[in-house]
Amino acid sequence: MKKSSSVIFLIVRWAILLVVLAAIYFPLIMIIVYSFSTARNVGGEFGNFTFSLYEKFFNNEKLLDATVNTLLIGLLSAFFATVLGTTAAVGIHYMKRKTRAMVDASSQITVVNAEIVTAMGFFLLMLFLRDMIQIPVNFGLTWLIIAHTVITTPYVILTVSPRLKQLNPNLLEASMDLGAGPMRSLLTVLLPQLAGAMLSGFALAFTLSLDDFVITNINTYGAGIDTISTFVYSSLRKKGIPSEVRALSTIIFVVVLVVLIVYNVIKNKKQKKQAK
Repeated sequence: MKKSSSVIFLIVRWAILLVVLAAIYFPLIMIIVYSFSTARNVGGEFGNFTFSLYEKFFNNEKLLDATVNTLLIGLLSAFFATVLGTTAAVGIHYMKRKTRAMVDASSQITVVNAEIVTAMGFFLLMLFLRDMIQIPVNFGLTWLIIAHTVITTPYVILTVSPRLKQLNPNLLEASMDLGAGPMRSLLTVLLPQLAGAMLSGFALAFTLSLDDFVITNINTYGAGIDTISTFVYSSLRKKGIPSEVRALSTIIFVVVLVVLIVYNVIKNKKQKKQAK
């Protein structure tokens, strides 16, 4: 009886796992398969095998510009968010308990806040700075980089903070006792141990920036700047999503997959060396 119930439980568990994996990966597989097709829509008749969509993508100047803008905003905002988030996490970690709890909670407001509220906040702030205080700022790439940096910094703090709690608290004090100043101790002792968490925070910040639509769409008001998400949205409203977006989606998926595989291989090799 126990053996049959355990077998049923195993079958149900694997069935649920397969259903979840199918729901996650089947749409991605469809996009990849139809990126090599002459079919007009995904899910229809496949047509002929072709690389023409990739050729169209590299000849579509608007989509290429949107891709470059997306990568530029994502990489710069992720870099700034990693620097600010790591610095903030270190500062919060060494605060007194009550102050740390208050500052830590306030730093996560943009995480729990509705994205549309945050987007409107940045929009109104821009109008206030430009029209009321007369600061010469405008909607554009710089403003989007600032906005994306602000919304992704809390996620870096969330990523780095657990790693800080795992470190030996005596290492920093020992470094300063041996004559190193606070800044040198931070750069040579603390940051090397946080490198893995910082890299994870950078990847998370970049992914969030790459995926953002609401904040980007509202804060490109009149700037004439497109990212991938706003390009797809505007195309959908006008004449439908261009088929070459399938090629772009496939390229992004493959690049991310390769980066993850390389990262995990390097990480596993380091863990094996440390174990030896």
